[in-house]
Amino acid sequence: MKSLLFSLLFIAVTPIIYAQNTFSGKITNTATGEPIFSANIYFPELNKGDMSDMDGNFSIANIPNGTYKVLVSSIGFATYSKELNFPETSNLNIALEKSAIEMEEVIVSTPFHQLQSENVMRVERENIADLNQKGAVTLSDGIAQIAGVESLTTGVGIGKPVIRGLSSNRVLVYTQGVRLENQQYGDEHGLGISSKGIESVEVIKGPASLLYGSDAIGGVLYLNPERYAAANKTNAEADVNYFSNTQGYQGSLMAKTSGEKIKFLARGGYATHSDYKTGNGKRVTNTRFNETDFKAGIGYQDAKFKTDLRYNFNKSNIGIPEEIGAQSTAKDPLLPYQEIDNHIVSLDNKIYFKNSSLDIKVGYQYNNRKEFEEHHHEEEHGTEEGEEHALEEEGEDHPALEMHLETLNYNLKYNLPRTGKFETIIGVQGMHQTNTNYGEELLIPDATTTDFGVFATTHLHFEKWDFQGGIRYDLRNIDSKAVEAHEEAHMEEEHEEEHEHESGEIAALNNSYKSINGALGAKYNITSKLSARLNLATGFRAPNLSELTSNGSHHGTNRYEVGDNALENEQNFQLDLSLEWRNKHFEAFVNGFHNTIKDYIYLQPTGELIDENPVFQYTQNNAELYGGEIGLHIHPHPLDWLHLESSFETVTGKRSNGEYLPLIPANSITNTFRVEFEDPVKKVYSKYAFVRLKNVFDQNNVSAFEIQTGGYGLLGAGFGGEFSVNSTKMRVGVSANNILNKNYISHLSRLKPDGISNIGRNISVSVNWML
Repeated sequence: MKSLLFSLLFIAVTPIIYAQNTFSGKITNTATGEPIFSANIYFPELNKGDMSDMDGNFSIANIPNGTYKVLVSSIGFATYSKELNFPETSNLNIALEKSAIEMEEVIVSTPFHQLQSENVMRVERENIADLNQKGAVTLSDGIAQIAGVESLTTGVGIGKPVIRGLSSNRVLVYTQGVRLENQQYGDEHGLGISSKGIESVEVIKGPASLLYGSDAIGGVLYLNPERYAAANKTNAEADVNYFSNTQGYQGSLMAKTSGEKIKFLARGGYATHSDYKTGNGKRVTNTRFNETDFKAGIGYQDAKFKTDLRYNFNKSNIGIPEEIGAQSTAKDPLLPYQEIDNHIVSLDNKIYFKNSSLDIKVGYQYNNRKEFEEHHHEEEHGTEEGEEHALEEEGEDHPALEMHLETLNYNLKYNLPRTGKFETIIGVQGMHQTNTNYGEELLIPDATTTDFGVFATTHLHFEKWDFQGGIRYDLRNIDSKAVEAHEEAHMEEEHEEEHEHESGEIAALNNSYKSINGALGAKYNITSKLSARLNLATGFRAPNLSELTSNGSHHGTNRYEVGDNALENEQNFQLDLSLEWRNKHFEAFVNGFHNTIKDYIYLQPTGELIDENPVFQYTQNNAELYGGEIGLHIHPHPLDWLHLESSFETVTGKRSNGEYLPLIPANSITNTFRVEFEDPVKKVYSKYAFVRLKNVFDQNNVSAFEIQTGGYGLLGAGFGGEFSVNSTKMRVGVSANNILNKNYISHLSRLKPDGISNIGRNISVSVNWML
């Protein structure tokens, strides 16, 4: 296997010059015949494109032989999609039809790169810029605005995605084309990704183990990095945001340039926030956080070969709140706090053959998680004031918890030549991961995790029917070291003193988990405007190290957790049914699901106390989740600038004994009134304004150790636009969330047991300058 992998990598990084094709043409308005300026012409499989000039003309070089889909999109027009064969095609004039409907983009997270309207599986896609226009403070905050997606939060700086009631290791996050691994099993561990340099997010709701393996049992968040500049173009950008509630700001600088074959981009950003203020005017102590982020990429592409090397460094310092204490607008976290360094390197290669292609992705991640806290070693007679101060300084210098997580991913996919109406992909995926402890505390032992999976999927297209299915086999091995009670943790060489961690004895572990999963979906165009989708899929999740090996106090959650090394795979089956109606001025969808999970893993209180903390034991029981989303979007003719949007989402989760699952989001309905104007007035264009009201219902269906939360309504609004400054463009936006300064507690807030409210009124201002 290793020799095969190295051989493929060697081929991938050895570009050979082949015959190339050039594709050119003109984009016009169907109704008037006038040229369309700045239309986007894009080949998603090739990741190549161009923008039409003032006369509607475009030209794209270095297109390999084969059949590829071209997408043409422009604001105010319906997206054009067509498959073209090269070298037979060299020139094509394309006419676009006016439409008030939002232009479609290609879905990257599914295997065959279809438009959403063509996809067998319904996937939500949102541009990060659109989410930021609504005043999102962090990437997690922005993603939570998508129907069916919420965020499990600890203050403002820590947020984990929740898809239809499932989160943590049941939801996979992909960035730069590789799975993100950053100790995501913990409730208090956030994404660790900045929204700067992310173009869009795609959400697969439901099991995606066929494509992504273990841990995709609840769904996938797929983050698409920003694109390179168009061929022979150079762009630069500076942006800054201010947030009134946290007195926070974030900014970034970006530069990118592309030749005919070589591309380069770089972006650096920084964000800092004070403690957030609740609706009653109190600041929540130590919810402050800082983030430094750097992203870079270099790409090469010719007619037969494409490679893209990306790097992302993210450093976060995040306070861990415990109570409402001293009121301050300082921005340096207090003890306890997290310091997290995350490095992600990915190499994405694609080789084009005559009628097929080979994708080779390799990723490496290094996650260094440290937690600092005050050290209070129990002594019979306590400590003197000076000694206490020394211990606090020690807590600041040396982390109580330090874990290094190193992950190597690989993903090989071969796109077979088309056979009639069939498109087929076969692939191999794998992961090698090591976890090493260096702090005095230990939550999980030193361990090595190895994944291997092989899969095949195919798509069959007819005039009105589309079918997609596949099968996959996975093997995961977890090998961990034994930990004796009061064993000395690994320490850095420069540490002069050794400390004892508080965890109990943990036995060595060498477990293997296997699973075979499949998926089958169908899409039927009932009429030209009405379509239906039905998807059936199985998925699995192997238990993680925390669930298998925990035996100690978890200070982030104030409980003593005990694992069980005999836990089995979680195995699920989900049925997803959706109906969608679309025309030029009206959209509506209904999406329902039912998800059954065998051997669902959860924490159960035992009633005991250890170290003054309640004891929770990991255990298993069957569970089910069901619910869905309903959406409506009206943009009436001739008022194409007017948009009325409404969405409703609901999910219920129960164990087989009838008890409700924890951390299930409350039902909610969101209504938005939005206006958009593209025609320039006094050099101001792309103008918009919106008013949004989100109503969240009471959540009374809670687990045995949860508290109920009341409903609330949050009012938001915003406006903005773009204008020209000489040869540059400036984009300005203002938004306000929780305008009425409602004092409320979200059911997915980890601060709710302490009665700590969520963020109050927040006004944000953004300025973006583009060269």
